[in-house]
Amino acid sequence: MLHPQSLCESDHVGERTRIWAFVHVLPGAVIGRDCNLCDGVFVEGDVVIGDRVTIKSGVQLWDGLRVDDDVFIGPNATFTNDNFPRSRQWRDEILRTTVQRGASIGANATILAGVTIGSNAMVGAGAVVTSSVPPNAIVVGSPARIIDYVGAVTLALGDDEHRTIPDVGVGGVRVVELPYVADLRGDLTVAELPDLIPFEVKRYFTVFNVPSARVRGEHAHRSCHQFMSCLTGAVTLIVDDGRSRASIRLDRPTIGVHVPPMVWAAQYNYSADALLLVLASHPYDSDDYIREYSQFLNLMGGGDG
Repeated sequence: MLHPQSLCESDHVGERTRIWAFVHVLPGAVIGRDCNLCDGVFVEGDVVIGDRVTIKSGVQLWDGLRVDDDVFIGPNATFTNDNFPRSRQWRDEILRTTVQRGASIGANATILAGVTIGSNAMVGAGAVVTSSVPPNAIVVGSPARIIDYVGAVTLALGDDEHRTIPDVGVGGVRVVELPYVADLRGDLTVAELPDLIPFEVKRYFTVFNVPSARVRGEHAHRSCHQFMSCLTGAVTLIVDDGRSRASIRLDRPTIGVHVPPMVWAAQYNYSADALLLVLASHPYDSDDYIREYSQFLNLMGGGDG
């Protein structure tokens, strides 16, 4: 449906898509089925929009933007396609910006050129997105930072006096309480193998000096087990088996988490002094990594996310 006061110059508009007043769609743009483009939307020619996309008033979609199915774009959200714009100077190559399936972008958010908004991610109102957003992440602020993940159950571990070790409920992931020994000479914690760490350790690495806005991990392993413990500071671990998702705050060295193969894991919200220790059951093997969340979901039988 085209409003009589809209201007649609594209021949590639899907069935049942509604284009309202003062919308201008340039030639070459591709718009899928069952979309809703509200008053005052502008769409350049090298833009591809999937099915069932809602675009609220005051949004401009510039060349190079790709919007997958079931995306929501809130009022006055701003996209860019040139990170160093100059008047009447055009780049030979337009940066590609992608909003993946099911993502939502809040009102007045700004999305810098060349980033990817992952599937089902949520960008808060007014956020300034300067780097790619992982699938399912919730980001807010300027620059945008992850504050949570969509659908993640936050596990409460309690304090030292009221400790609880919950059932994670995600793909065999297990939270382990490590023994704590206090001494005038200094405190100590220990992990016995194989009682607390149920695999032979072939490799270890540490992660530190991570800016709080950054995310580490973002992958699954085909065969490798991992055991994680934050020795100083704090970091949040997200685990996902394609059906369930949980968030675990590692904020003391007496807590460890066993992450088995075929569980998607990422770490975010590092404190400035965080030191994360990771024990692994296998030497490094790039072929053991699954780095694309959509591929992980397909392998787990959960579709393309």
